[in-house]
Amino acid sequence: MTSLSPSSPSSPSRIRIGSAPDSWGVWFPDDPRQVPWRRFLDEVAASGYEWIELGPYGYLPTDPAVLAEETARRGLRVSAGTVFTGLHHGPAVWEKTWEHVSGIAALTRDMGARHLVVIPSFWRDDRTGEVLEPDTLTAGQWRDLTSLTERLGREVRERYGLTAVVHPHADTHIDTEENVTRFLDGTDPALVSLCLDTGHYAYCGGDSVKLIETYGERIGYLHLKQVDPEILAGVRAEGTPFGPAVARGVMCEPPSGVPALGPVLEAAGRLGTDLFAIVEQDMYPCDPDKPLPIARRTRAFLRSCGV
Repeated sequence: MTSLSPSSPSSPSRIRIGSAPDSWGVWFPDDPRQVPWRRFLDEVAASGYEWIELGPYGYLPTDPAVLAEETARRGLRVSAGTVFTGLHHGPAVWEKTWEHVSGIAALTRDMGARHLVVIPSFWRDDRTGEVLEPDTLTAGQWRDLTSLTERLGREVRERYGLTAVVHPHADTHIDTEENVTRFLDGTDPALVSLCLDTGHYAYCGGDSVKLIETYGERIGYLHLKQVDPEILAGVRAEGTPFGPAVARGVMCEPPSGVPALGPVLEAAGRLGTDLFAIVEQDMYPCDPDKPLPIARRTRAFLRSCGV
């Protein structure tokens, strides 16, 4: 692990660190195994973070006045909202997609955030592992995916003042280095940026530092996460779906996994841009007493890296 000082030339001092409901084991708007939303807000504030994401829409209050009061009295601010899309299915899904996106985008804007994290739909179910569709796209589906993502980026920017940052994700069609670069090369940089999730990219065999150095102008947002290489090797060999892999602990507490976050933060720091880097340690489901100590340790570790 490379230690960084705030005065070093590549110091990530313009990177703002936060956390998210995901780091508290929250994947769904409502699930009895998840930490209640008030406890999440209390604990993320207690761990020292100032910035949070909204998480799955409906987990936190969707009334902006209520949510603003609840976050403000804990000293928290919102960095982004999150939407799930299946735009490779073509124009037929646009209206339904926009209905889903617009409500979340409005809440995101009303909370003062400027980013909308866009996650492609899964080709196999994240709870059950059921295969829902082929894991590769046809040329026509790639055209629909890129063109409609550009449309989404334009609409959320013009209507809500938000930047769409697309999140490569395991068990989706934007996952490996090949697919991520194909997606970036097929979309307009003025409309579509990337939310680089270091854990998901490593899970799918990618090199985050290389991606930052190659496509730096497209990196609009970061999710900080690590994978356990031994567990990853096992789930890859067995073809384990992402949800069960998370339950086995494939996403681990920094700095015990890969990629090393020091070099990632150094590379991001060299971009010379303001970035959010939101900690997301996938661990659904988890014991409700597990997240807070991890959050405190992770924040202390990241501070030692100069952020």
